[in-house]
Amino acid sequence: MSSHTSPGASDAPTARKPVTLHRLRDMHAHGEKIAMITAYDASFGALVDAAGVDCILVGDSLGMVLQGHPSTLPVTLDDIVYHTKSVARGNKTAFLIADMPFGSYQENPVQALRNAGVLMAAGAQMVKIEGGGWTPETVRFLVERGVPVCAHLGLTPQSVHALGGYRIQGKDEASAATLRQHAKELADAGASMMVLELMPAKLARQVQADNPQLMTIGIGAGPGTAGQVLVMHDMLHVTRGKLPRFVRNFMEGAASIEDAVHRYVLAVKDGSFPDETLHSY
Repeated sequence: MSSHTSPGASDAPTARKPVTLHRLRDMHAHGEKIAMITAYDASFGALVDAAGVDCILVGDSLGMVLQGHPSTLPVTLDDIVYHTKSVARGNKTAFLIADMPFGSYQENPVQALRNAGVLMAAGAQMVKIEGGGWTPETVRFLVERGVPVCAHLGLTPQSVHALGGYRIQGKDEASAATLRQHAKELADAGASMMVLELMPAKLARQVQADNPQLMTIGIGAGPGTAGQVLVMHDMLHVTRGKLPRFVRNFMEGAASIEDAVHRYVLAVKDGSFPDETLHSY
C-alpha cells in the first residue's frame, strides 16, 4: 500500500522562518519558552513543524517507543542516522537535534566528533550527550570544532542500570550539589542547551539561575526551565501502561494530532504546562 501524497504536500506553505541556534538564544534572552518534542520520521517531522514546535529531538527514546526495547541502550548510531535523515526530509523550519546513542561518544572526544559529524551530515543541527563529570572535555572538544551541543543531566536513560532504575535524581543535598556542579562545568565547556530530566523543580530552577545563558529544557523538572520537551508518543497517549506524572495527555479534547501538538506548544509558551503541582516533583 502506497501513499500518493508526500509528507506535508497538502499543507499551506508556512511563513515561519527557520529556527536557528541564534533565534533560540534570542527567545531565551527575551523570556520566551522553548517548545521541543520528539519525532522519528518524515511525516511526523512535517506535522510537528507545522504545529509550531521550536525544536525537534530525534531521541534514542525511539528504542522504546518504536523498536519495543525496555531501554534506550540497544539503539545504534545507524538507527539515529536513519531517523534523523527521515525527520530532516519532513521538517522545514524547526531546529533539529539528534541524540548520540550509548557507545557513540564515551570512548574519547575524537570518537564523539567523528560520530557527531555523521549526525550533522544526516541533518542534525545539534547533538545531545548524556551525563556530567567526565563529559565537559568532550563538549568543549565538539563546540570548538563547530558542533553545537545539548547536554543532559538528572535521569540519564543511558545510565539507567548505574542509577538503579528510572528514579528522581538530586533529591538530597549532596546529589543536588553534584548536579549543579556538573551543570556549571558543562555550561562553561560550551553547551548551549541542557535537558534536565526527572529532578525536583527547585533544583532545576537553581541550575537555570546558576547558568543564565544556558537554555535548560525540562522533562519532569518543573516549570522553571527555559523550555520543555516530551516524548511525542507519551503526550499523544499512544504509549501503553502507566505514564510518568510529568506527562500530560494533549490528545484529550484535541481535534487532531496536529491540534494536540499545537496545544502543547501553546501550553509551554504560556507557562500552563508543566503545572507546578500536577507535573512536577
